[in-house]
Order: sequence, then structure tokens, then C-alpha cells
Amino acid sequence: MLKNPRILILDEATSSLDTRSERLIQAALAELQMGRTTLAIAHRLSTILSADQILVMNAGRIVERGTHAELLQQGGLYFQFYDEQLKSR
Repeated sequence: MLKNPRILILDEATSSLDTRSERLIQAALAELQMGRTTLAIAHRLSTILSADQILVMNAGRIVERGTHAELLQQGGLYFQFYDEQLKSR
């Protein structure tokens, strides 16, 4: 962050945090991401719900692309992941 990058890459940035800490970090990251391109790699879907575009990968290939709402509507792999994570809460 010291160099004020135009592109941020976040690889599982909040994966090992509890829910409260995750929310605090997400709020700070949201401010940091303003005006920047951000690539967020995540298994915890709560970290990417507000992304402009979500790319779903399977076996090294992009299999779905869209917003959170669009991907849920498609009922594909993203929907399955989201449904599983929702049930586990």
C-alpha cells in the first residue's frame, strides 16, 4: 500500500478470520479499493458479494461469470457454493 498501487490482488484476505474481524477488514478494504482494480481470490463468498464481476473457476477454467445476483439466478456452480455456505451458518 505504500506505493499506492492501481491494482490490488487479495488472495484469501480474510479466510482465517472470525466473522466480526472479517467485517472490519472488509470495511477497511472497501475504502482502500476505491478507484483501483481489485482481483479478490476467495472461497468464502461473503467477501465477494458486492464485486462488479465474479468469475467462477472449475478445474482451472472459467465456467461462470456475472454479478452475485446473476450467478444465483443461473443456478450453476456458484449457486451451489453459495447454497452450501448459507446452510453451514
